[in-house]
Amino acid sequence: MGLFSFWKKKKKRPPQRPISQLWEKLRQSSDFVELSFIVGGKELSIYYFDSLVDPQVLQERILCHLQNDIPQHPTVRLEDLQQIVPIQRIEVSEDAALIEEKVLKGFVAVSFREQPGKVALMSAADEKLGLRENNDSENEFSVVGPKVGFVENVGVNLHLIRRQVVTPNLIFREMSVGSVSKTKVVIAYIDGVVNPDIIQTVTQRLETIHFDVVFDNAILDQLLADNSRTPFPLFISTERIERAVYALASGQVVIFCDGSPYAVIGPAALFDFFTSPEDYYLPWVLGTFFRLIRFFGVAFSVLASPIYVAVLTYHYEMIPEDLLGPIIYSRSNVPFPPMLEVLFLEITIELLREAGARLPTKVAQTLGIVGGIVIGQATVDAGLTSTILLIVVALVALASFTTPIFKMSNTIRFIRFPFILFAAFWGGIGIIFAVCGLLIHLGRLQSFGYPYLLPFYPLRVRNFRDTFIRSPYSETAERPMFLRPRSRFRYDPNEAKQKRDIDE
Repeated sequence: MGLFSFWKKKKKRPPQRPISQLWEKLRQSSDFVELSFIVGGKELSIYYFDSLVDPQVLQERILCHLQNDIPQHPTVRLEDLQQIVPIQRIEVSEDAALIEEKVLKGFVAVSFREQPGKVALMSAADEKLGLRENNDSENEFSVVGPKVGFVENVGVNLHLIRRQVVTPNLIFREMSVGSVSKTKVVIAYIDGVVNPDIIQTVTQRLETIHFDVVFDNAILDQLLADNSRTPFPLFISTERIERAVYALASGQVVIFCDGSPYAVIGPAALFDFFTSPEDYYLPWVLGTFFRLIRFFGVAFSVLASPIYVAVLTYHYEMIPEDLLGPIIYSRSNVPFPPMLEVLFLEITIELLREAGARLPTKVAQTLGIVGGIVIGQATVDAGLTSTILLIVVALVALASFTTPIFKMSNTIRFIRFPFILFAAFWGGIGIIFAVCGLLIHLGRLQSFGYPYLLPFYPLRVRNFRDTFIRSPYSETAERPMFLRPRSRFRYDPNEAKQKRDIDE
């Protein structure tokens, strides 16, 4: 009875679509090419998309050898084409779905009349098509360190990573995501370092994605996120090679998406977004100093405008006597309450940012400088805002640019507005409520199942060496233990210390 129920529940495989129906479907596109000719008494057909294949590879490596070598081998079959055509790997298949996927990715399909239902697939994709020559990292600029970044071609990106990580333990696992786009997605990790649970989580989430078109890693980032209702980025998007290599060495996973010049790194903690690769190229004292400047800039960017609103609305007693006179004088002609005054200037700054981001570079620079000066001076002269608030908002805008990761910078720009509203309605208590609510929200976030506030929550004191401060390399031999890496140390700290003592 149990055996009968097993066969009853077993699903039947859908019938395979004939390859002839596939060709009929593909012929509807104008760039689909079908060639049929007789060579050495054999009738063969070639199918490919003209917009995807490299004409030089098609002519010199495929057509030329088929026309010249088949007459010398009259009994050749599709399985024997590997000895005739100088293509790295030729795959013979009867699966119409696989053939369709390969042809749509730039493969050339070859069929013999005496072998109906079989097709030999040869790679002839134009890898340089649409590839930009300049691959400098523009959005994550660093004065010190390499300037080479990722490009839109995933094959080039894997080559760049493989050239930096020279070990057979570097594993690339390829997948296809998107029911329409069939986008090539590659998971990169170092075997023996990364926790296998992370690999399993990433693979399962990629396999369960049901989406039609994946254009970029930014879409993949949102589809993989543990929480889709948070403004905070849960994964690091980077275009810098050394950041991706450092993540691999630390036990994290790097995800590449074909067509995207960015790599997605996870699991990620909140403090990773305020770390710049430049910190590790400078002496640890300077790296720590600049990192602390970044944290101060973030706190100032979020809290400065709300504190201004709260103090001028509810807490006049907090203003020093020497500063009270200039504030009253600057606000004597302003008809709006502090909340509207701050919102007006903050929204004006955001409009300038968005306009500058959508315009050409030279025009955007002119707009930012001239627009900021003209609008700021005009609003003060018109009595719409005070000079002190103008200085505060300008400093807030400068502080928000200190964040190395662009996505986190956008989040900081956004959360400033709820803080302003809380300060306008409830004053200093409102700011405290907003801070508590933000901490509670951050404490509930996870990245691939790992807490977002690590190593502070849960508390991991041993991993404080690379959060607010950048410790010397002699003290950072241990990988982040909250990632549970299989290999604990990057190098043996005892041997490094002995070598240093011998050198001294």
